[in-house]
Amino acid sequence: MIKRTNNIILFIFLILLPFNAAGQGGENAFTILRIPYSSRVAANGGNNISIIDDDLTLALHNPALLVNVSDMTANLTYMTYMSDSKIAGAMFNKAFGERSTGAAAIRYIDYGDFEGYTEDNIHTGSFSAKDIEMSVMYAYLLSDRWSGGVTGNFIYSKYESMSSFAVGVDLGLNYYDSDKELSISFAAKNLGGQIKAFEEKHEKMPMDFQVGITKRLAHAPVFISATLSNLHKWDKDDFYNADGSEDSFGELLMKHITVGADVIIGKNFNLSLGYNYRIGKELSTDGNKWDGLTAGAGLNIKKIRFGVSYSKLHVSSSSLIFNLSYTL
Repeated sequence: MIKRTNNIILFIFLILLPFNAAGQGGENAFTILRIPYSSRVAANGGNNISIIDDDLTLALHNPALLVNVSDMTANLTYMTYMSDSKIAGAMFNKAFGERSTGAAAIRYIDYGDFEGYTEDNIHTGSFSAKDIEMSVMYAYLLSDRWSGGVTGNFIYSKYESMSSFAVGVDLGLNYYDSDKELSISFAAKNLGGQIKAFEEKHEKMPMDFQVGITKRLAHAPVFISATLSNLHKWDKDDFYNADGSEDSFGELLMKHITVGADVIIGKNFNLSLGYNYRIGKELSTDGNKWDGLTAGAGLNIKKIRFGVSYSKLHVSSSSLIFNLSYTL
């Protein structure tokens, strides 16, 4: 039994390997919390909390943005992940008066079926692995320019016979000046802890403090975004390279910054491009930092909104995210 348990632990480590290399500083569990839900966010480099649009998926990255979404909007999301792993999700929101909005979401990762072996190469049977995240959101329009929001996340993981349960909270704040088309956001993510651990050791939540800004360029339908993440971590030990090498101060700073751009074409179409230096450097197996490039597009026709994005979130493969929303 001990040998089989060690085999499962090794499997979990392999799942989390890219996120360990991404410098989570010991907060190595809860893979699902680090994967973008929104194709728009994924296309903007994977980190964005300040885009203002009628897009329900943006609220899972900053609950304060929920006030910008049309009432009674439903969303379905599908994502390709590493190997044969697939991710699916659904969201729905409801307005309560002129200032309050609530929403619920669920996301599911199926890592597939695996064959277990002991250290002596004895087959122990097949096993499955999955993560489930359930979220409840609330946002309130504080004034004409300020909004705030909170998300409660409930995460359940089951790998073979081992299971885990955790509870986390996201807090978000947004300032939006519609005249200048300027948006500034603040977010504190994954505040909470593991209630039930896989074994005796409780893992830390991947806590993240972020600041983001999105601004439209003068005389051009282009929005530029910049997001600073992991603001509570500025020690080199928190952002190490997979090969153990140390970063210069400039490289350390770049690992906190994600940049993106949205080009609005007409009223119904947008193209997005982003770059995440940290992912480009630390998930690349051949030293190609351009692996951090992301891209996507969005189409909005009446009550239907469709989005797609390309990014690389795991060393083994690239990822595609598809969002489909409909306003009832």
